[in-house]
Amino acid sequence: MNKSIADLRKEYSSQTLLEKDADASPIQQFRKWWDQAIASEILEPNAMTLATASSDGLPSARIVLLKDFDENGFVFFTNYKSFKALQLEENPKACLVFHWKELERQVRIMGVVEKAGAEESNAYFQSRPVGSRIGAWTSPQSSVIQNREWIEEEFEKRKAEFGDGNIPRPSFWGGYRVRPVIVEFWQGRFSRLHDRIQYTLEDGSWKIERLAP
Repeated sequence: MNKSIADLRKEYSSQTLLEKDADASPIQQFRKWWDQAIASEILEPNAMTLATASSDGLPSARIVLLKDFDENGFVFFTNYKSFKALQLEENPKACLVFHWKELERQVRIMGVVEKAGAEESNAYFQSRPVGSRIGAWTSPQSSVIQNREWIEEEFEKRKAEFGDGNIPRPSFWGGYRVRPVIVEFWQGRFSRLHDRIQYTLEDGSWKIERLAP
């Protein structure tokens, strides 16, 4: 007999997050947790949910990969004609969620979104594997296509076109930066009494508060 969905549960007890241990900067606190996630060798710690919404409030979410972060925000790259990009053009706000289940941790980041500069986008694009660069030119991301064969044929055409390996970044592809205004760090605890520490940007400074689990 299959186990009931309602019976699927896990007791969280591995770590804590107390105010005295939280860094004054959410970016530095994220860096601390990021380093621990890397050290733990969990699979794809840079995988994050990106939630966007169009101007009429229609939400959409998908997994993308974090490619950089610093005091200015969190960076990912995509096709500027994709559905997420169209939503960001209408409503330049987003939420990022990292779920590191092995560490019983979650980070939620809400902020305003801006395009990364051309130099930054060019540098990252040229660091990608050749196949990924060709793929960026090939795919009309989020558009309806007729079948799998079509995209594979287009890839081969582009591959032949860029035979010498000199593949420039397409103008319709590049980076976005999410500049945080609210960051929440969630640490799983026993009896669902989780630790939740929230940072809110107010007049250029970060206010730190504990949220009820």
